[in-house]
Amino acid sequence: MGAVDAEHALKYAVQRVRGERAEVLEGVIDCVSYGWDHEHARSVLRAQLSATLDPLKCIAGSGDLDLPGSLNWYVPDLAVVPEHLTRGAGALVPGQTLLVAEVASESTAQTDRVLKRKRYAEYGAPLYLLVDRLEKTVTLFAGPGRLGYTKVDGPHPFGTPVRLPEPFGIDLDTSGL
Repeated sequence: MGAVDAEHALKYAVQRVRGERAEVLEGVIDCVSYGWDHEHARSVLRAQLSATLDPLKCIAGSGDLDLPGSLNWYVPDLAVVPEHLTRGAGALVPGQTLLVAEVASESTAQTDRVLKRKRYAEYGAPLYLLVDRLEKTVTLFAGPGRLGYTKVDGPHPFGTPVRLPEPFGIDLDTSGL
């Protein structure tokens, strides 16, 4: 009998959790559930991004993101991805996104602030938007690399417009978050 590949086994298992969305955080399976405040913040972001999606030929959603070579499999709160990559696709990788957004809540704050920020940069997500409901701030990270993001815009208190650079070229109204 051959050796068990832990990465493959975990990622196989997380895709088969019944009735729940689940992700793997550094080797630990975590079921994803959202409260209404969380859903509200996701809805506000999606509504503001909607005008840019058709011209960019993109969709916004919360599909699976694989981080190959690690014990991580994420379900972002919102990701913007090119539409052509979504047809028939399973998980994408962060580098295939245009933007990944996480809405930090009491149960996810440390993971979203530290772990996911580091991993999204390492795996090439060009923009990482952190909506921190506990701190009531929004921070945009850009310039991904192996050691993290090289550009940080924020944290900005809710109510401060946050500029999403091209290809979006819009100011997010954060007052409704």
